[in-house]
Amino acid sequence: MNAVVPPARDRRQVLYVIVCGSPLAGRVGHLVKLAQRDGWDVCLVATPDGAKFVDAPALARLTGHPVRTSYKQPQDPDVLPPADAMVVCPATVNTVNKWAAGITDTLALGLLVEAQGLGVPIVAVPFTNNAMATHPAFRAALDRLREWGVTVLFGDDVYPLHAPGTGERYLHTFPWQLALDALSAPACPAR
Repeated sequence: MNAVVPPARDRRQVLYVIVCGSPLAGRVGHLVKLAQRDGWDVCLVATPDGAKFVDAPALARLTGHPVRTSYKQPQDPDVLPPADAMVVCPATVNTVNKWAAGITDTLALGLLVEAQGLGVPIVAVPFTNNAMATHPAFRAALDRLREWGVTVLFGDDVYPLHAPGTGERYLHTFPWQLALDALSAPACPAR
C-alpha cells in the first residue's frame, strides 16, 4: 500500500472517517481536526450504532459535509466526494467481523468493502475491551484484513486494552494521531 499524503494542490484529498458504536466515537472530532490540520477534506460516516455517540450537526458544521449513516435512495445524488483514503476509528468487534466476512448491511461496511476493491488505503483502529479482543473470530478477522492490505493498528503497543466496562475511563488518552501517521507512512505497515 502506498502512502497517502494530502497534496498542496487545488483539490484536497478526501478522507472518510468511519465511526462505529463505541463511547470513543463521541470524541471523533479530535481526529477530524487533526486530519483537517494535515490538509484533508474530511467526511464522516457512522454505523447506525456509531450515530448514537456522535453529535452529527456539530460534525457536519466542522467538516462541511453531512454525516452519513445509511445508504441513499437510488435516485438521490451522492453528497460526499469520493474517498482517497479511509480511517475506521473506533472500529468495533462487530464491524471488524462483518467487514472481514464481506457483509455490507450498513453504509459504512458497504463503503469499506467497495474501497478495498478499488485499492483505497484503509487504516483500521479497533477499540474494544480485553475480553472481546480474545475472541477467535475477531482475531481471525484482524488477520484477514491485514492480509488484504488494510493497515490494522491494534494491541497493547498501540493502545492498552481495558477490562470490560472500564473503557470510558481511558478515552481521554486515545492516540488519534496514530491513524493519520499510518496513512502517511511510506508503506502503511500493518501491525
